[in-house]
Amino acid sequence: MHKPAPAQPKNASAEQSGLLAPDTTGMNFYRADPALTDLLRIHLPDNLFRHIEPHLDRLGEMAGGVLDECARLADRHTPVLHQRDKFGRDVQWIEYHPAYRELENAAFGQFGIHALSIRKGIMGWPDKYPVVAKHAFTFLFNQTEFGMGCPINVTDGCAKLLANFGSEALKEKYLDGLTSTDMSKLTQGGQFMTEKEGGSDVGTLTTRAVQEGDHWRLYGEKWFCSNADAKVVMLLARPEGAGPGTRGVGLFLMPRFLDDGSQNHYRIVRLKDKLGTRSMASGEIKLEGAIAYAVGKLDRGFVQMAEMVNSSRLSNGVKSTALMRRAYHDALAVATNRVVFGQRIIDLPLGRRQMLKIMLPVEQGLSMSFLTADALDRAEAGSQDAAALLRILTPTLKFRATRDARKVCGDALEMRGGIGYIEEFATARLLRDAHLGSVWEGTGNIVAIDALRRAVGRHGAESALAADLHARLDDSASVPQAWRDNLRGLVDRAVAFAREVAGKSENEADARRATSLLYHVASAVALAWEAHRIHEIRGDARRLLLSRLVIDHRVTPSDPFRLTENAVQAKIAALLLGDRDAGMSEVGELVLTA
Repeated sequence: MHKPAPAQPKNASAEQSGLLAPDTTGMNFYRADPALTDLLRIHLPDNLFRHIEPHLDRLGEMAGGVLDECARLADRHTPVLHQRDKFGRDVQWIEYHPAYRELENAAFGQFGIHALSIRKGIMGWPDKYPVVAKHAFTFLFNQTEFGMGCPINVTDGCAKLLANFGSEALKEKYLDGLTSTDMSKLTQGGQFMTEKEGGSDVGTLTTRAVQEGDHWRLYGEKWFCSNADAKVVMLLARPEGAGPGTRGVGLFLMPRFLDDGSQNHYRIVRLKDKLGTRSMASGEIKLEGAIAYAVGKLDRGFVQMAEMVNSSRLSNGVKSTALMRRAYHDALAVATNRVVFGQRIIDLPLGRRQMLKIMLPVEQGLSMSFLTADALDRAEAGSQDAAALLRILTPTLKFRATRDARKVCGDALEMRGGIGYIEEFATARLLRDAHLGSVWEGTGNIVAIDALRRAVGRHGAESALAADLHARLDDSASVPQAWRDNLRGLVDRAVAFAREVAGKSENEADARRATSLLYHVASAVALAWEAHRIHEIRGDARRLLLSRLVIDHRVTPSDPFRLTENAVQAKIAALLLGDRDAGMSEVGELVLTA
């Protein structure tokens, strides 16, 4: 289903040839990913798809070439915090490697990823882009550089918060800069939330806000602030005299620089020495009477910020899927070019099985990312059903895709062997970066509890999910009836189990398993629906085979003493790892054969 990485140059010396497998250098990540093209054709109007495809092709080429080298350099040469300028003035600034600036120019300037769903006219499209289209660019860019995904996302989030809840005066002053693609006018955003007292437990935060005329003064510390030198920051603080918990928290906009050009009254205490995303500056911030402005209603700050969680968790899932896709590209480059014991790794049974184990969560993540993005587009257009669906999809995607990324990136590293552990190759960086996804925007436990206790137990969002999945099965007429019936039964069982877990607090220990089951069953349905749609468009139904593999390997309990490889499994592997299209009759027979 994917094109292999380019082989070594023909002029490679005999000493080099065949000794080390090539990597993805020079690969066009868009052209190497026909599944992405297929899903965009399904989810986007044809005129919009045709408009963005040349831009995706250009980004795909850059991501496998110049931007990948920039990402390697930016990861190696990390940001440096300076306390004074060259004249000895007490002006803090962060020094970045020129490679990081090149990455910024591509993300914010050339492609405007941060503003695609907010500002009209980017890359020649007269309107704003739907979320599905935006995240196609997110997906490609983050295959080369994961760290900058955070500044892109938080700048986007700041702009949306300001647009939705800010006063006209604040929007007039700051919104244009947050959505600009002119690098000389761009003001990147930040969202400083985490404190020592409260990471996931936001209601315990201690940052104080004291009113002073038409603005506020902020006092306290923020413990983990990514994009630390952002020019515009959204943050939560407790207004003086407000009550405890999240209901007493207000949302504030805090500029880095005041109107007279001086720095605002807060300091970057130090930068974090992180495991991954090392290119991007994360720091600790001390607020010393910083001037800020209230955004929206003071007693609705947490609720307003929470509205951005859907967008942020979706972005997190897309970016983690991007890491997995890049890891898969690298593993495939090794498997199709490395010869061991007289055979290519891809031709060996265990090698094929490992490649399928890498492929499957990637394709699940891609399908679930676009399913969630489509729900967000429909929710923002006013659909209440889509809003309920989104409420369960975002934590489910965030929980499972980010955890899968850690495993997939590790397995891809192992496919290359010991050399994959060396920082000269991308695999080590992918593995380091992958661990961020599962702690950013809530750890696994917190997100699973949110999915079950809140989305299911409090909001009943699982009903919207069940309705959507049943409708997709009804809309997949070319898929064998027996397989659709099997999936319908599994949808009902997964939803019933989620309700059972959500129903009693003592069942909380099963929250992670219930969330995973919702994800796996939903992705199996999505893959079957996609197979039907793609088959209608161009006669290829191979994504239905992935639907079967999800059920076989991620839902159905296995007998550890039973042999799993047979002629059917071999045919499935050959089709999924090859380039030949397969029609529904051929695929349907394989799906239903034991």
